[in-house]
Amino acid sequence: MSAVGLVYVGAVLVVNGLLLLGWLTPREAGPLNLFVGGLQVITPTYLIFVAAGDPDAIFAASGIYLFGFTYLWVGINAVKDYSNRGFGWFALLVALCTVVYAADSFLRADDAGFGVIWLLWGVLWFLFFLVLGLERATLGPATGVYTVVTGVITTVAAMMTLLGGWEGGWGIAIVIAGVGLLALVVAAPAARAFTAPVKEVVD
Repeated sequence: MSAVGLVYVGAVLVVNGLLLLGWLTPREAGPLNLFVGGLQVITPTYLIFVAAGDPDAIFAASGIYLFGFTYLWVGINAVKDYSNRGFGWFALLVALCTVVYAADSFLRADDAGFGVIWLLWGVLWFLFFLVLGLERATLGPATGVYTVVTGVITTVAAMMTLLGGWEGGWGIAIVIAGVGLLALVVAAPAARAFTAPVKEVVD
């Protein structure tokens, strides 16, 4: 996936994390999801079109659709006030797909850093499945914390790549894995501190 696209993936993850924490409404988060989702569908379609049948190029582009369909679906649901249950079950399929892309990063691309990031994304999509597909709403705020952290990690990795500072070795992979694991462990208690206060309804 291109580093440029990842900058916006990170941004929309942060926005969606704030949504889960109650700082934004679905309609407020919807437009960015639609913008990024559209970008992440148009881009791989073009890349596949110009790949001239190269299976490696097609595979590399295919993973972008996972993000594109995710954000378009979330954005449409947000602005139309549709249920997110269908998207939640789609997220389970995406979580399983991330294992394949992570393995490719580890084994073929020799990029352990993004291999770990793919696994972090997989955990995130699985949490979306729990919160939205199985309607475990109590996990929403904790998932919001983890989403924000994953968004920040994604944006930092994208910026490092754009600036030529990304190496993807095992050192950075271990650091990212540690941060991701820590975020997962502290997500629930952190959510209690960072969830937006409930506004009182005045009659």
